[in-house]
Amino acid sequence: MAHNLLRRQSLHSVIQQALAVQSPIIIDGAMATELEYRGVDTTSELWSAIALIQAPQSVRDVHEAYFEAGANIAITDTYQANIAAFEKCGISHEKSERLIGTAVSAALEARERYRRHHVNADDAFVNDSFPNYARPLLVAGSVGPYGAFLADGSEYTGDYHLSAAAYRDFHRRRMQILSESGIDLFAFETMSNIGEVQALIGLLSEDFSDREAWVSFSLSDSGHLCDGTSLETAATVADACPQISAIGVNCVQPELVTDAIGHISAVTAKPIIVYPNNGDVYHPDTKTWTSCADALSLSDLAPRWVEAGASLIGGCCRTSPTDIHNLAQAFHQ
Repeated sequence: MAHNLLRRQSLHSVIQQALAVQSPIIIDGAMATELEYRGVDTTSELWSAIALIQAPQSVRDVHEAYFEAGANIAITDTYQANIAAFEKCGISHEKSERLIGTAVSAALEARERYRRHHVNADDAFVNDSFPNYARPLLVAGSVGPYGAFLADGSEYTGDYHLSAAAYRDFHRRRMQILSESGIDLFAFETMSNIGEVQALIGLLSEDFSDREAWVSFSLSDSGHLCDGTSLETAATVADACPQISAIGVNCVQPELVTDAIGHISAVTAKPIIVYPNNGDVYHPDTKTWTSCADALSLSDLAPRWVEAGASLIGGCCRTSPTDIHNLAQAFHQ
């Protein structure tokens, strides 16, 4: 136990650096929703990753819109961007690798454009951890689940099974490209299957020992992953890895979040990250949404989540730069 504690304390965490400057940290919102708003058809099996082929500038513009809205962290458009998915669509291995790099470049360019536009901001930043700007601006490399590659809604059930070695082989090359392209950390997101989570943590420890990641789970209810694993069990698995710098949930209904934070905080002292959907209901069988006009907004709900223990907050499906702006304004006016 003492050895593990020492390792945790020695890890140079960008999340901890950011939280030392600002809390809560604001995560960005949906990518696909904004791409669709800008005219990109995301109905293919590649979902939002199709824009890396058809409209990479739109990906950059969405990232920049979220930075302008007040987001501290941009999540790359690589949730469904992996070598196998691109090759399944007839794209060469070499081009598939380049497209993953394109996703990182789009986020990095958006960050630099934002910094240039605000170089004379009144709130000049003085902390050495994040030079040249008033607040931390990070790029997280999205590592979506194997279930997303299946493109059949499996990330909402967790009902898929590979060996640990097969999970690692599936994720390794994408993670290598993300790391080499300049991300600040990995985002293991919408994780619904505990076996895949364990494999990813093992891959992180063995192949990316100088990198950190957050893990955010997809839930069937406030206390269980979609595959039935208790959230406390899953959070305990994540807590045991010193390279996991935040633990939480995403792509869930907002009403599940407060109780989920309680389950996570019961087993870890690490920062808790939450970025739920906007309250609309998704139907994986038809890949359609039912709008929920009376759902409370992120900015209405977020103070409860902070009180419960969350310190990184954003939005997932169907959220927009306006949602993120209102969220940021609720805490950092």
